[in-house]
Amino acid sequence: MIKGRRHARMVALQALYELDMTRHTPEYALGCRLKEHPLPRAGVAFAFYLVEGVLDNKQRIDQLIGELAPEWLVEQIAVIDRNILRIAIFEILYAPDTPPKVAINEAVELAKLFGSDSSPRFVNGVLGTLVNRHLELVAPVHLVRSRNWQN
Repeated sequence: MIKGRRHARMVALQALYELDMTRHTPEYALGCRLKEHPLPRAGVAFAFYLVEGVLDNKQRIDQLIGELAPEWLVEQIAVIDRNILRIAIFEILYAPDTPPKVAINEAVELAKLFGSDSSPRFVNGVLGTLVNRHLELVAPVHLVRSRNWQN
């Protein structure tokens, strides 16, 4: 059985992937994913929080991905890997209740489930660099507040 927050991260990842590939709205993408993979109320709220947080801060997060993985253009990173990184970076930089080690571990597990054979190592390397440079990167970052996800 998949734990609640991991399941919510999976749903958020699938919705973000869909949003990168289509013109669907976040509400539609999440609604469809939640019909396929129902979550308890707290899980639904967390999935919405992740998707909204990533979308609200996508420009800055993608800029960080470009800085952390300079050998790749963000647009050239596999869509699934890019969205795994977006979720984890959002959690590391903005979700104070998620320890960085947990965000990294969850991202690597998502990469194992949904990515290619090289995805877990790539995701771990990018996020490890982020954590090593966390203080340097966080100081100038002004992330947009996401909607209240706990209601």
